[in-house]
This record gives sequence, structure tokens and C-alpha cells, in this order.
Amino acid sequence: MENQDPAARPDIQTQTAWKLAAARAAVAAVPSGAVLGLGSGSTAELMLAELAGRVRAGLRVTGVPTSERTRAMAASLGIALATLDDVPRLDMSIDGADEVALPGLELIKGRGGALLREKLIATASNYRVIITDATKVVPTLALRHPIPVEVEPFGWQHTARRLVDLGARPERRRSAADPAAPPFLTDGGHYVLDCAFGPVAEPAELAARIKAVVGVVDHGLFIDLADRVYVAGPAGIQVYDCPR
Repeated sequence: MENQDPAARPDIQTQTAWKLAAARAAVAAVPSGAVLGLGSGSTAELMLAELAGRVRAGLRVTGVPTSERTRAMAASLGIALATLDDVPRLDMSIDGADEVALPGLELIKGRGGALLREKLIATASNYRVIITDATKVVPTLALRHPIPVEVEPFGWQHTARRLVDLGARPERRRSAADPAAPPFLTDGGHYVLDCAFGPVAEPAELAARIKAVVGVVDHGLFIDLADRVYVAGPAGIQVYDCPR
């Protein structure tokens, strides 16, 4: 799939319809009895609604949510829930992504602020499914979005300077667009530094370098953490499997 010209991007209604189509395709493949990681973000919330429809029709699943927002929404929809520590492994997980690079299925995630728990769920899953729309497919990661980095609040400015040494331009995320708004806090009580690096030629190498920085909890580069990606767009749904 070719990367879309930004000038030709769809309106919000069309993009939402694409996300819904990808969510529906992924949910249709969930087997009964599965222990299922439940992602966070706007696309994952469409998935939750589709999953709830299948549950009402008789599908048996146990969901493990990646955020408190997802937990609350899934519970309100009647999806049975467990915590990650309640289960030894997850059969599969379904989540969205901010950027997807083909053909290796490298991802940037974390614009919703749940990147650490999303990565914990992905790591514990036997099969990782990503649902997205055509606007998220990029030739190179970090082409459009900064890389979210979750950091310990204590001494965070020191951590930020270490990230600058790696080539980042970090900005501490706030809880609202107002520059006077308080810092955004993850469900784990951490700050998020949105780190602009520019296009990343070697994402696995950069991922290791960021993770090695003292003060970093985790980051939004997801390498070798996707097995299948459903991409919905003007040509319908394209399915990409990891080449490894």
C-alpha cells in the first residue's frame, strides 16, 4: 500500500468508517473462549463496540484492558474482564497504532498515553493484531508523529536532556491543549515526553537506545510486536502479516 498524499486525506467521517471496517474484520476472527488483550484509543474503542456485539450474540471472551478508560468502557459494554496478572498468557490482542511501517509492521503507539500497558499486553500475547486506516501507513516511522516516551516524573528534565543527546526534541505532554494545563499523567502516574526525532531509519536501534536511558520507563516504538495488521482504506481492507 502506498503512503497517502497528506493533501488527499479523507474527512473524519470517512476515516472513522475505515477504522470501523478494520475493527470489524479483526473482531470477526476472534475465537470463542479467547483471552483477549483490549487496546486503547479511538480505533480500539470502535473495536470494543464490535466485540460487545459478538458477545451479545454468544461469543465467550475474557478481555484484559490496556488502560483504565478501556476497562471502564469494556465493563459498561458487558465484556468479561481480567487483569494481566490473572492470566498466564493472552491468546491474542487487538489494538490500534499511530504509524505503521511496511513490510516489517514496525509501529509507533502511545498518542493515547497507554503505551506501557499496551506494550505489556502485546508482549504477553501469543498473537498481536493491529487495526488501522490507510492514513497511518508510512514509509518510515516518525515521519508524521513524535515518539512518545514514558518517563519517571522525578528528575524528568534530566531524562529529557539525555533524550536530547540521542537527537530528540522532547516536549512534556500536557493534559489539555492549554499551555498552562497540568502535565498529562499515565495510568501508572508517569509523564509522557513526545520526542520528535524525524524519520527513523533504524527503529530497532533507536528503540534500544531510548530504553537504555535512565529515567525512561518505556517508549512508543513497537518493534516485533505485531503479527497481523488490518488496514482499511479506499481500496477496502488490506491484510499484512509479519514477514518474520
